[in-house]
Amino acid sequence: MRVDVLTAVEDSRAEHLPAAWESLRAQTHRDWHWLVQVDGPGHREVRAALADCGAARDRRVRIAAHRTRVGPANSRNLALGRSSAAVIQNLDGDDELEPTALALLSRALTSHPDSGYAAGHARDLLPGGELRVHELPLRSGRLARGALLDNWSTAPGSYRLPLHPAGVMWRRALLMELGGWSAMEGMEDTGTLMAASAVATGVLVDAPTLRYRRHPGQSSGRRTDFAGGGIQISLIRQRASHLLTQPGWNAPPPPRS
Repeated sequence: MRVDVLTAVEDSRAEHLPAAWESLRAQTHRDWHWLVQVDGPGHREVRAALADCGAARDRRVRIAAHRTRVGPANSRNLALGRSSAAVIQNLDGDDELEPTALALLSRALTSHPDSGYAAGHARDLLPGGELRVHELPLRSGRLARGALLDNWSTAPGSYRLPLHPAGVMWRRALLMELGGWSAMEGMEDTGTLMAASAVATGVLVDAPTLRYRRHPGQSSGRRTDFAGGGIQISLIRQRASHLLTQPGWNAPPPPRS
């Protein structure tokens, strides 16, 4: 099963791409393509970083730029439009995949052909190289429709996601049905994941699959004047609650051999 790995990255934040590349090179599952989508007017730094580490010489690596800054959701959707594999793995430009991530997640989707997405555990990658583990409120195995919404804590002071949405492996058909990543400020992953959970079953793998880099420049830690976070949470919940009342998503049949 080929996996298309999508990475949206700003040109000014290319410094961690070589580490993302090394994590792809280390994958035990070798059938992948890496679709890098540069968000913004420049792409020199991204191309230089990928050339210096040798990624640009790999035929599986495909770089594109759209020359205007549109944000991570739109950038991922542009990469999604370039993709052709039946399975999509998100990888942010400052994160890394565990060596067995693609193998474990693609195997989980193969074992659960009716499921639309698969995820594992995420470990924080700290500046000193240490890995910090987070316990999840979910058991491994099949995730019923709505399970993620039920375990999403959004109360003030106790916000917590049931799993890390940045490292999910998706069936492309489900992403297309959802319209790609949600148009949210800083919550594009969460909005997409909660909508997916409302229409499709998923799989949680009992193993780490993502290394989520903690660093001062990460986009999730940037200061912003945006004041609509609470409205976004309400909108995500409203949408997911509506989708739960509708017929579920049906996985397309596998291609004939």
